[in-house]
Amino acid sequence: MRTVDRTPGVATAAPARPVAPVDLVAAGVISAAGVGLDALGDALRAGRAEGGRPDATRDTETYPSVELRAADFAAADLLGRKGLSRLTRADQLGAAACGLALDSVADPAGTGVVLGTSLGSCGAVARFARDTFVQERPYLVNPSDFPGTLMNSAAGRTAIRHRLTDVNATVSGGPLASLHALRYARQTLLAGHARRILAGGVEELSPQSAWAWHRTGALAPRVALGEGAAVFALESPGERRGAGTPPLARLMACTTGFADVARGALVVGQRLTACVEDALRRSGLTAQDVAVVAPGAAGRRGWAAVEERALRAALPATTDRHRLRVHVVLGETHGAGAALQVAGVLARWQDPRLDTRHEHAALVTSCGPDGSVGCAVLVRANAPV
Repeated sequence: MRTVDRTPGVATAAPARPVAPVDLVAAGVISAAGVGLDALGDALRAGRAEGGRPDATRDTETYPSVELRAADFAAADLLGRKGLSRLTRADQLGAAACGLALDSVADPAGTGVVLGTSLGSCGAVARFARDTFVQERPYLVNPSDFPGTLMNSAAGRTAIRHRLTDVNATVSGGPLASLHALRYARQTLLAGHARRILAGGVEELSPQSAWAWHRTGALAPRVALGEGAAVFALESPGERRGAGTPPLARLMACTTGFADVARGALVVGQRLTACVEDALRRSGLTAQDVAVVAPGAAGRRGWAAVEERALRAALPATTDRHRLRVHVVLGETHGAGAALQVAGVLARWQDPRLDTRHEHAALVTSCGPDGSVGCAVLVRANAPV
């Protein structure tokens, strides 16, 4: 059932019953900060990651004059050299991040994978399309390059490399891609279609995507362009009974929505406010419980103010809460952005040099230029279900 609220152009869902939580039991993170949650936590505390420009041997095309923060990792160290040359940068990031998450899982049987992405490998798509024009005949393109042009290449090749035989899905959704993937994975897991799901987002940095950001002017001023992947092993709380180690955190709700952007940015912000309020209500939390907020729209020109206005409407200004601005450290990572925001929250809560014991819940938000909005609510591992 769908209803329309009193704000023109805003579609909202009918009131829903409380949702069941799922546990985040492991994380695989690769970003400009390096590999793992510890490296991300160090970068967030310092306020900057040291990732630089991509390796010149990987991309022969030139980049525009924008600040770049490539992921700081060696794919061969994490995946081995066998078959590595046939993987796109997005494939490498996704497979490596999933492998890191699986390292903390005792029994990988019954594990599926759901990855969010904007396009897959933008570089592979652009290069293959170009070859159809510049080669002597279109059919003289290199056929081994074609699999990398598919949007589900990263998820598919990850499953093959790590022998994952359960649910396999790719969700495209621009800056909301990771939230869509987490929501899809949570629903699939609770429906009993897998014992465990690796869910998150991946985004590669390529000259083609960099030029798209540069030419359209969509990147906010003084924001770098980044890449990365963050993948989380999700299990239902029942799977953790008797486990020796507690989960990293608990995903209480993941809500997405849409507003007609033709009605104006104000309407999009109102839809995001409604998403946040709905997610908190379904999580059994109040706005006062939120101690950490990780906004995600500030890397896109003109959308930071929309998101901030929505958050002010949903959360009381009287509550002292920490703002986790992941994009300042890692750059704009588009399809992987929300997953890296979640990773930022986990890195903060796992950092022994920070006293975060009083931080009960965290909110991750994002909104896109097409009017899509969404949020995720996380609580600490020792919070009651």
